[in-house]
Amino acid sequence: MVDDSSPEPTPRALVSACLMGKACRYDGGHNRDQALESELAQEGLTPVPFCPEEHGGLSTPRPAAWIERDGAAAVLDGKSGLSTGDGTDVTAEFLAGAEGALELCKKEGITRAFLKERSPSCGVATTHVDGVAVSGPGVTAALLGRNGVNCTGVEGRRDDS
Repeated sequence: MVDDSSPEPTPRALVSACLMGKACRYDGGHNRDQALESELAQEGLTPVPFCPEEHGGLSTPRPAAWIERDGAAAVLDGKSGLSTGDGTDVTAEFLAGAEGALELCKKEGITRAFLKERSPSCGVATTHVDGVAVSGPGVTAALLGRNGVNCTGVEGRRDDS
């Protein structure tokens, strides 16, 4: 007789690695969010930490970067890019990170993501364009959203109380 009672795999969610305490922010810091960790546990979700910027080949620490104009959709459509304050083009690295996040979601069957708000990669409702925080997603959040991943923005640094 075959035992079909093996437990269902725990659902997984992509989470910005900095929200899980990894020191991968552009300035070498993190945004650990203990409240998010508790929320994920309560929902029965296993976090899958991922930093699109490091995955795309950028070092930590690294210069701050932002979308040059028109928002993340224009970057994904090849009509805009990302640069650092000194003008270094980091578009290829941000796109590689976004593609890596999408590939991981597809491979692991991940349909939800919890991403660091205001990041040019991960921002869901707010990102940086021309160095200013504006409404709209970052590059990774935009690509995941285009592909059916439900993205939730998290500010970070909340405690568990």
